[in-house]
Formats: sequence, structure tokens, C-alpha cells
Amino acid sequence: MIVVEDVHKHFGGFHAVDGATLEIAEGSITGLVGPNGAGKTTLFNVIAGVLPPTSGRVTMAGEDITGLPPHALFHKGLLRTFQIAHEFSSMTVRENLMMVPPRQSGETLWNAWFHRARIRQEEADLLKKADEVLEFLTIDHLKDEKAGNLSGGQKKLLELGRTMMVDARIVFLDEVGAGVNRTLLNTIGDAILRLNKERGYTFCMIEHDMDFIGRLCDPVIVMAEGKVLAEGTIDEIKSNEEVIEAYLGTGLKNKEPA
Repeated sequence: MIVVEDVHKHFGGFHAVDGATLEIAEGSITGLVGPNGAGKTTLFNVIAGVLPPTSGRVTMAGEDITGLPPHALFHKGLLRTFQIAHEFSSMTVRENLMMVPPRQSGETLWNAWFHRARIRQEEADLLKKADEVLEFLTIDHLKDEKAGNLSGGQKKLLELGRTMMVDARIVFLDEVGAGVNRTLLNTIGDAILRLNKERGYTFCMIEHDMDFIGRLCDPVIVMAEGKVLAEGTIDEIKSNEEVIEAYLGTGLKNKEPA
């Protein structure tokens, strides 16, 4: 679905991404791992249109999307979440979801004056969909809670819920497990697996929790110094001497499976 070809992103003399080439297959949950400073988030930002590449090419289902802005990619079904959740804290959880779909009739003054029935029907449809999403994510009991009052893990679930309010084709998750307790992390993992298997979502995720990556991801891609170092199953990555010794630590090799 996504093909990244020889992508570079330079900040002055610093090469944050230095010739990265990789593919994200449709229907996969692809893990992207590596040490801090490896270029993972910068590559995410280039793919998602937050940053233009210095050079290189990104395609989605054969279409060149290099340098397209995030709103254009949003309409093509490419979405991303962030390491730090970006909720609207003064709005309820349900309201956070309802405002996601674009081109709502109530956004124009003309419709607000002359097409109130249409607006009411759209709002009823959005309300129903938001409640279905919250039930899917098992946080429907929080629908009327202010989003700013949620825990870190609940905010990550809310961000995942936003992707369900539109027709997402591929979702880039940036450290969805950061700062999340193990119980909620399992809930997030269950939701990702269900979205992948039941609704055909494609995911690519940056994550440092190798147990979480191992549960969800195949393949796993390792980046280091702006380049792709290795790719394979989690077991292949864990047994790759270069990856273990240089980037993941020798302790990982000898860690007993849970």
C-alpha cells in the first residue's frame, strides 16, 4: 500500500532520514522500531505530509503522494496519531469523535439558516456512529466525560477512535503504548487487532515495547541512523546479531518469553 523510495530528510547538515526505503503491505500491521534518533518519527512525518522530504518518493496504492499536506492525505484515508495525544480537552469524549468527519453541513452559515433538518439528521447519524465506536473500544462509559480528564491510555484509545469516524485505509501510530498501563495497553492492542482483522485497517506503528510489537506486528522494520537496518518477523529481528548488539541491547537476546 505504501512504498517509500530512497527518502531523505535533512535539517541543515543533520540527516534525520538518510535514504530510507521500505514497503507497508495492505492489510498488515507493520512495526517500526529502533533507538531514539533513528529517524522513525521524522519518516512518519514525511509520509504523513507534516514534513516535505529533501528527496525521495512516497506512493500510496501506486499514487505519488510525496509532499502532499496532511489534510489531502486525510481525504485519501491516510491518518496518523501522535505520541502525545491531541484531544480537545474541554469537549466530551463523544464530541471529540463527532467533530472528526469533514464537510459537515453545519459548518456553513447557509445550511445553519436554511437546512436545519439536514444538520439535525447528520448530527443524529454522527452521534450513533460515535457511540458505536466508543462501544467497540470499550470506553462507552466515558462518552460524556471531558476528554481532558481521561488517563493517558484512555486518550490513546480516543485517538484511535477518531480514525474510526472516517474511512481510514492506513493509520500510522506513533508510540501508542507510551505511558500506558499494561491493562489499557492490552485493550489498545485488542482494538488494533480487531480493526485489522474485522475492518481491514492497515497499520504502521512506532513502538519501543517489544512485547507489544511482537504481539501485533509482522513484519517488523528496524531503523538506525536514518536508514533501514533490518526487516523480518519479531523472532528474526530478535535473533539478528547486528540489531541486538548495536541497537536493542544484548539483554533482549537472552530474555525469556512471557
